[in-house]
Parts: sequence; C-alpha cells; structure tokens
Amino acid sequence: MTRLARGIRAVISGAVRDAPGGRRVLDAASPDETLYLSRSAGWPVGSSTESGAMRLSAVNRCQELISGSVGKLPIYCIDSSSRERKRHPILYLLTVRPNEAMSPFVMRQMVEGNRLSGGNGYIWIIRDRVGRPAELVPLPWELVQPQRDRRGAVWYGVVHPWTGDPMLLPGDDVIHVKGYSRDGLVGVSVLQRAAEVITTGRAAQSYAASYYASGGQPSGVLSTDTDLSGTLTRTRADGSTETVSRRQIVREEWEKVHRGPNNGHRIAVLDYGLKYTPIAVSMADAKFVESAAVTVEDIARFYGVPLSKLYAGKQAYNSNEQNAIDYVVSTLHPIITQYEQEMSYKLLRDSELRDGLRLSINMLAELKGDTSSRAIWYRNMRDVGAFSSNDIRALEDFPAIEGGDVYYANLNYTPLDTFRTASKEKGDGRAGNT
Repeated sequence: MTRLARGIRAVISGAVRDAPGGRRVLDAASPDETLYLSRSAGWPVGSSTESGAMRLSAVNRCQELISGSVGKLPIYCIDSSSRERKRHPILYLLTVRPNEAMSPFVMRQMVEGNRLSGGNGYIWIIRDRVGRPAELVPLPWELVQPQRDRRGAVWYGVVHPWTGDPMLLPGDDVIHVKGYSRDGLVGVSVLQRAAEVITTGRAAQSYAASYYASGGQPSGVLSTDTDLSGTLTRTRADGSTETVSRRQIVREEWEKVHRGPNNGHRIAVLDYGLKYTPIAVSMADAKFVESAAVTVEDIARFYGVPLSKLYAGKQAYNSNEQNAIDYVVSTLHPIITQYEQEMSYKLLRDSELRDGLRLSINMLAELKGDTSSRAIWYRNMRDVGAFSSNDIRALEDFPAIEGGDVYYANLNYTPLDTFRTASKEKGDGRAGNT
C-alpha cells in the first residue's frame, strides 16, 4: 500500500468531523465508528448548516429547482462533427437505470443537490471485468475526499456507501462535478459562499417564529398611581403559602379574566385607579417584510435563479418568459456543460472520444412549456434551412417521418454577389411563364 493510500485510509477509517473549507471527513481518533445503511443515525448526511439553510423557503426552492432541472433533461450520445445521434450501451445507465435503487432522474438530482449544498457531486463508476461501466452510484459528498499524488494524478478516498469500508478510487472511476473552485480539485458550495445571507435569513425566520409564538407583542399596559411595591403572602390550593409581589397579583387577576380564546373582547372593569393602554406594533414597523424580501433576492442572486421562479417579485408573462430563457442560458448552461464534458470523458472510451463521440444533454426540454415561442423558433429555423422536419420532431421526441429529412430555404433571400444573376433568371422565368 502506498503512502497516499495509507494516509487516505487513516483519514477515512474513523468518525466524521468538520474540516476546513466546509467539508467533513472522518476522524481517525475513533476507528471503531463504522457507517452502515441500516444505522442511519451514523450517517453524516446533511450538516447543521445545510439542514438549517434548507428551512428557508428560498434556499429550498433554489435547490429543488436547479437539481430538478438537471435531473429531467434528456441525454444523448452524438457524433460531435455531424451532430447525429448514436446508439451506445452507456445510454442504458443514463436513461433507463443507473443502479438498482435509482432512476436516472433521481441520480442526477441527487448529484446536483450535493454539488449545490456541498460544492461537489460524485458518481462512482462500477466497471465490469473488461472495464465497461456496469453501474453508476452517486456518493454523498461528505463521504468523499479528493487527493492528488506526487505525479498530479487524482484519487478519491471514499467510504463505501453500503458497507462503510474505506476505498481508494482512481480519478477515472469517479464522475466529479464541482461548484465554484479555487484549485480545480474541490468545489465551494453555494451555501458556504452565501453563509452570511442565509444566517441573516435564518435569524429573521427564528425571530418571526418566536414573535408569533409569544403573541407578537404585549397586548397592553396596566398603569396606576397606587404604589404596587412590596409583597404579600397568599395560600395555595394545597394549603402551603407563597410570597408574591403586588404587581404579580394584579397581572394574574387581569389575565385570569381577559386571557384565553373564550375571554376575548370582554368588558374590563378597572378600579383603584388602574388604566389600560393597548399597544399596537406591526411587523412592517420593524422593516421585517422589507428584510425578508432582500434576503430572498440575495439568495436568488447566489443561485442565479430568477425571482419569478421563486414566486417572488412582480409577475408578468413577458418578463417571466425572458427570465426563463435567461435561467437556461446563464444558470443551467454552465452546469450542463460541466456534466457533458465530465461524463463524456469518464464514460466513453478514448477511441470513441477520438472518433468524435460525445454525451449531449438537450436543454430545450427546459423551455417546452412555452409552446408559442417554441413553434415560432422552429418555423424560423426551418425557413432558413437550419432544421428539417425530422430535426424538429427529434427535438420534440417524436419519431422521424418519410421525407422529413429534406431541408428548405427561402428563394427571396439571395447573396449580394449573385443578386444580379438571380434577379435576371427570376425575371426570365416570369417572362417564360406568361
């Protein structure tokens, strides 16, 4: 066993502990702490930071939205030069069943969720005897430790997700998608970068919960010119005595009559110079609503999600349509590009890559809800000769039709260098037809 293997085995053979950079590793001080699927309490899935952040509706919505988008998009194997779709055995794992427990959607949604919350999403490639991928198993980011050896090769120290045994996997057997990375090896999560905003949001949410749980604010003040200082001795129901202040006795007598759901709006009878002054304080007076809106906007910026997809901000059909396009182009496209490149490199053979084969994810599926704009775009692409009928049908997951591979172009558009000739030919044609 190499020194690298011994070092990683020492790190991952113990209990989980927090590590710099927001990661979690296993502490070698507790070698008997083993993780099993049957003992879920031992799994370090979901740190307190992540679980707390997910209680914010904006964070939860962003996580589910982006991971769901990545999970639902169709994936194909194509020839990068001709853009023709190819059949490939790997598509069974990517489109039918990656492993016994998960569908392709669930696998990619889990990996993207790990990338967003932990900065890193991992898929373990289990290969058969001849090296072909036989199963794809996503790994919780807390159970993986990327490392480089002295030659620069990447290795992954992993806790086996089923047995809890430590493993050392080569880089070719782990699909690794990253968040923003400072070193190109380990990604930094959105939750870590947005820690201050999320902490502020959590504090505001906790304050709001305690605010309402305690009744919002004191309902009023009882005041009197009478001196209420001093104490009195009174007898309890069990015969014992207790010493209480005069102020406490007045408060208890008032609440006994006016507190509770059945005592609301009762007429108050005050004597001994008592005066009741109601207190009215609204959440808006404390800028609470504005603070919550700012927190949602900041979280949306960190994730790159339009406010309309968080059901916040002003809602207008035209602007929401443009926001949806911007979400695909600005937010999803960089993420999908990383998935395509990493999966192609790790799942296809070198000879296939040299022949131009690539795995491609179709992002147009994210825009299928806008049928009107999609129809206009298809028609324009067909009119300029970019799409055939079968190209359009393939994008809509329809089967090809006979004669659908013909490309058409509009004769009204002519290159300027041939305009005079085309114009004369068109005129001669008209003259011959008359």
